[in-house]
Amino acid sequence: MDTLHSLAQAAYVVAGVLFIVSLAGLSRQETAKTGNRAGKVGMTLALAATVMLALLDSERSAASTAILIALALAVGAVIGIWRARSIEMTQMPEMIAMLHSFVGMAAVLVGFNSYLTEGNGSGAAHLVEVFLGVFIGAITLTGSIVAYLKLAAKIKSAPLTLPARNLLNLVAVAVCLGLMAWFIASPSIVPLALMTAIALAVGWHLVAAIGGGDMPVVVSMLNSYSGWAAAAAGFMLSNTLLIITGSLVGASGALLSYIMCRAMNRQFISVILGGFGAEEGTVVVAGDGEELEHRETTAVEVAELLKAADSVIITPGYGMAVAKAQYPVAELTSRLRAMGIKVHFGVHPVAGRLPGHMNVLLAEAKVPYDIVLELDEINPDFPTTDVVLVIGANDTVNPAAEDDPGSPIAGMPVLEVWKAHDVIVFKRSMAVGYAGVQNPLFYRDNTAMLFGDAKARVEDIIQAL
Repeated sequence: MDTLHSLAQAAYVVAGVLFIVSLAGLSRQETAKTGNRAGKVGMTLALAATVMLALLDSERSAASTAILIALALAVGAVIGIWRARSIEMTQMPEMIAMLHSFVGMAAVLVGFNSYLTEGNGSGAAHLVEVFLGVFIGAITLTGSIVAYLKLAAKIKSAPLTLPARNLLNLVAVAVCLGLMAWFIASPSIVPLALMTAIALAVGWHLVAAIGGGDMPVVVSMLNSYSGWAAAAAGFMLSNTLLIITGSLVGASGALLSYIMCRAMNRQFISVILGGFGAEEGTVVVAGDGEELEHRETTAVEVAELLKAADSVIITPGYGMAVAKAQYPVAELTSRLRAMGIKVHFGVHPVAGRLPGHMNVLLAEAKVPYDIVLELDEINPDFPTTDVVLVIGANDTVNPAAEDDPGSPIAGMPVLEVWKAHDVIVFKRSMAVGYAGVQNPLFYRDNTAMLFGDAKARVEDIIQAL
């Protein structure tokens, strides 16, 4: 029996190492597949060890325990496979947000179960673990649900601006600290339940107050919260692997949030206290108040422009993902390179609604890694570029970030596409982007708008070539 327990703990250590290897592999496109495989092997080991410990430590008979575990695994596997096969790449951000809510819910349920089973006899340290675990889990639960609703466009992406919203959050946290003191001094289900209700409201309000432009940061922030919730559950369950895994996810999510904030020239606290994004953008007008006009083009004209070009940069955005245009874009890239035209991709760190979203789509379409460049690498090339194709991007190519100090996205690093000789913007309409900010790029003299479905328009260009 002791040997099996030791074997399970050893499997936990190996799984933890494999998770670290997985994170290292996922940090680069070239090693992402290896990182994924390491994570799969680690999770398989972790599940096997957990099942073994459950069978060894269960108060039920081995047969009934095995049946319950098998049923749980079967249900989870069926749902997981179904969602993995049916989900679109464009729906990945909201699916990830929803998965974070499951982690939060698990932490809340584990916390209540841990308190109810161990009762008032548990020490102060365990009571703190339970209280903090439920608190983080509850915030993660409702915050993730709101993030899902915003990303899935089931509610508006504009920030909810309640009067004194920051004061409301501060008072709620202060009340929770008072409830924790009550819970430790006189353990009872009442302060724990009251705190849970308040934390659920805080989680909802925290994310509801963040605008659409900051949603990539919110996704990574919730990723971090879910990790710390899992780590708290690990402490409550005395599960070493859950503590290790939760800490890895929490730390990596926090680091990713920091990287995203740097990419957007934002302070993390300012994001949490209310992100930018408005209900709708303002109309761009000239200095004398006259409304500016945009210039339209056709696929044939764009094809002629590309034929005459020596260098082309493609800047993809969420619109490319929605239109599933990555495959014709990859074909267009191959055609242009075969014609001797230099082609590069400029990918903004927060392009799309999930960090790395565009990189995954381009890799899926077999676009070579070496021509996919990040913002800092590609920005110096725009002034010497003949044609830029902005495919579905909006906020990440907005010159207002540099030119308009009063803009909600002022100071955000953007792809300086307007410095190229010609800019072609693929859009369905003149609507504002996800941050709800109007884009003056559309009205510049060197910009032409190509309206319609991005996939269809790129295919038209290929046909014209």
